[in-house]
Amino acid sequence: MKRIQFIDRMAQGKMSRRQMLSQAGAFGVGLLSLPKLSAAAEVLTCMEWGGYDVAEYFQSYVDKHGAAPNFSIFSGEEDALAKVRAGFAADVMHPCNYSVGRFVSAKLAVEIDTSKLSNWKDIFPALQTADGVLVDGKVMMAPADWGNSSIAYRTDLVDDDFKKNESWGIFFDDKYAGKVSMLDNELLILIGAMVGGMPYDEAYKLTGAALTEAAKTWGEKGVKNSRFLWTDASELQQAMASGEVVAAYAWNDVVKNLTREGIPVTYAKPKEGYFTWFCGLTLLNTGKADPALAYDFIDAWLSPETGKTLIEGSGYGHANIKSFEAANPDDVKAMGILDPVEHMKSAILFKTPTDAVQNEQNKVWGELKALKQ
Repeated sequence: MKRIQFIDRMAQGKMSRRQMLSQAGAFGVGLLSLPKLSAAAEVLTCMEWGGYDVAEYFQSYVDKHGAAPNFSIFSGEEDALAKVRAGFAADVMHPCNYSVGRFVSAKLAVEIDTSKLSNWKDIFPALQTADGVLVDGKVMMAPADWGNSSIAYRTDLVDDDFKKNESWGIFFDDKYAGKVSMLDNELLILIGAMVGGMPYDEAYKLTGAALTEAAKTWGEKGVKNSRFLWTDASELQQAMASGEVVAAYAWNDVVKNLTREGIPVTYAKPKEGYFTWFCGLTLLNTGKADPALAYDFIDAWLSPETGKTLIEGSGYGHANIKSFEAANPDDVKAMGILDPVEHMKSAILFKTPTDAVQNEQNKVWGELKALKQ
């Protein structure tokens, strides 16, 4: 769940995706040779995940306007929401679908006019109407990047029983105490409830006594068993490479990067189901830049060129259908998603809890994490 989710999700080996692309950018567009925005114009300000603030992800915007936007890097959507509520002026935000409603209910998000996006017609239909993209019948997010959340595990370090019966239950199995790592997120409680037989459609709405019971039954065990609750994908990747961690909640890029290093790792298809997250761009009403700049930035992110960069560089999927046609076939194959349309039908798409439920789950998770300190 992206949810804080990717403080450095763009990890590539021991160098973060952000570092690598920043260095690569030195050999790309020469910004000094391009026309600059006028001094009087307000520069577009974007709230973004670390690693996505490099030109390769919005190249057509840089080509058109001569410079990149200003960026404010956040560790998670709740962090970004608090910053904007406190008065930070931002024009565009990069949330995931389950958190868009938080910005809408706070009256900070603006409806997107898709007629102003040249690439909208090529966005997967399933994503155009997905929860979080549409809020009360209005397009409030333009979907861009997506991927899986499942269990990455060392095939040489887990037992045959797990390989034959892949399950999220590994996080609650004392046999693997101190050898697993969960994302620093309340999703651990919900996953525990799913291991206990509750479908995700019910688990994501957990509150009250049921939430308290799930936290006690599953959350405490999962926190205790985790070697660490990770926030940095590069740290997780290194721990799995060394064998310190043998199984972890992970995104596609961790598996792809470890495989490139020759580490025997695979991506599980847990019997309880695996998740598909997707994120995108949302317009905010707190910024000062010309709205046309925001639309140019969003459209750049939706382009097949950006999708090609995303697929080949990180192993994540992209919302533009044409991205999969443009990307290197070997990189598409490495994702393990040869039919993205069918994949979206079979995966569990993260859903949006109400503000009240999310606030309560955040509180309970904060109390659980204290057990690790």
